[in-house]
Amino acid sequence: MDCADAAGNPAAVCLLQKPLSEELYQKIATEMNLPETAFVICKNTSDSFSTASRFSLRWFTPTNEVSLCGHATLASSAILFYHKKNANRVIVFDTLSGELCNRIRGDCIVMDFPIYTSTPQEPHEVAELVKAVVGDLPLEDLQYSEDSKTLLLRLADTCDISALTSLKPDPERMMKSEHTGKIKGVSVTIKGAPDSQPGYDFFSRFFTPWNGITEDPVTGSAHSILAKYWADRLGKQRLLAYQSSSRGGELDLEVKGHRLDIAGRTVFILQGTLSL
Repeated sequence: MDCADAAGNPAAVCLLQKPLSEELYQKIATEMNLPETAFVICKNTSDSFSTASRFSLRWFTPTNEVSLCGHATLASSAILFYHKKNANRVIVFDTLSGELCNRIRGDCIVMDFPIYTSTPQEPHEVAELVKAVVGDLPLEDLQYSEDSKTLLLRLADTCDISALTSLKPDPERMMKSEHTGKIKGVSVTIKGAPDSQPGYDFFSRFFTPWNGITEDPVTGSAHSILAKYWADRLGKQRLLAYQSSSRGGELDLEVKGHRLDIAGRTVFILQGTLSL
């Protein structure tokens, strides 16, 4: 799944009739060599992909399974709604992060995701990691989300967007400075310019070499933290975000209590059959 102009985040989606071995899931994802490969199975064996309303969904990077992924969930929903012509208003995925409900809204698919909170992080505990990611750039805030094992770095408001886009983290140094398993991803964010078009409330980038991905192009799961963080500070529940990777991608977000609506669009680029 990808956008025609090579924007957004690519994902492979495998529709399965039955579960595979753990080893085979990982081998397929490694062979696909995309940020995420999703595996979808109907929960009720008497259903088809066109009629079922509930599915099992798992996500794998080229190196390991992850507990939550936005763009591969979006891609899976698009396959079911648009390619398989699933007639249900809402489809539900059973995942490692609980139930994720997905629905069509206009030309978008809206995903119902969990909200993850973050708390202040002591700078001295992660000083080497921070240095490996942002160098000597000043920080406005430093937070940690235990739910997602993510470190959130907010660049100082004196930094402009070029400070974010010019970051070149050292993945080897990142992994050497954090090898306890406490942190699996680093989200770097900066305040946006909602008064100028198109009015982004915040920008971000996401780095996760611990999952075999130096930088994830557009990361729905990272916004489970970012949306709540910025909603609290900007005093608004509806947010427009932009992830400033080289591919880049826009996310339409709405905080709803302990849940988050993420709206996005997809494009199909390739269809085939795996011989197992």
